[in-house]
Amino acid sequence: MKRKKIKIFKIISFSFIALYLINCAGFYFTQEKHFFTPTKLSVDHKFHSNRSFEELNFRTTDGVTLNSLLFKVDNPKGLIFYLHGSGESLASLEKGSDIYTQLGYDVFMIDYRGFGKSGGNITSENQLYADNQMLYDELKKTYAEEDIILVGYSLGAAMAAKLASTNSPKLLIMKAPFYNLNEAISKRVKLLSKLFPLNMLSKYSFNNNQFIQKCKMPVLIFHGTNDKTNPHSYSLQLQNLFKPKDKLILLEGEGHDNISNNPQFRKELKILLGK
Repeated sequence: MKRKKIKIFKIISFSFIALYLINCAGFYFTQEKHFFTPTKLSVDHKFHSNRSFEELNFRTTDGVTLNSLLFKVDNPKGLIFYLHGSGESLASLEKGSDIYTQLGYDVFMIDYRGFGKSGGNITSENQLYADNQMLYDELKKTYAEEDIILVGYSLGAAMAAKLASTNSPKLLIMKAPFYNLNEAISKRVKLLSKLFPLNMLSKYSFNNNQFIQKCKMPVLIFHGTNDKTNPHSYSLQLQNLFKPKDKLILLEGEGHDNISNNPQFRKELKILLGK
């Protein structure tokens, strides 16, 4: 009887361990589906804007086509290089360019691999960084680097911060960033993070806390105090790593999705870029 109980215990233990390992493997090999929620566009999708713009396609070193839009103004003060969030596409951002073009800037926006009309799929963090760097280098052929401002929203804020940390743009603007991805995931799924070593299994870290410390240019963060996706406490943590010229602006009562239309955000942006 005792041996039977031991045998049953071993079977249950083995089954639990096997299930645990299967779930770990499942998370590891499917994590892109959890982190990225791309909006797809048909290849014949037509973009529309009341501003002059060009649709540009760039080829990566591994043969993937990245789709982008360049909105243009007469006598631009510089270029806004914009990196969007994980659930957006250029189709939802066409009108969003107006806030920057009205202030006298050309605006460059891209769709990451697998987003919008861009080809391929995201398979690593470094792959994204390499794509962004390639595009940044292309834009520097037309715009002086001291006239380029990097702007990133949510996930895009992390990619903008990484790009800024290894280059010398004029300014980095981060909208609703997280501290780093592993901390953001752990806070959203507390039980799962206790059961599974997410920090060890995740191929993605997006360490804003490390990136901004390597940024030589001023860093400006906007964050809504009612953000349920990336709580503004993340930006308060990042504020502890600021240089003297860096600045955090909290948008009272604002959530995660509507920062660009927030009156205070627009006011502060006009003061900053309207000169």
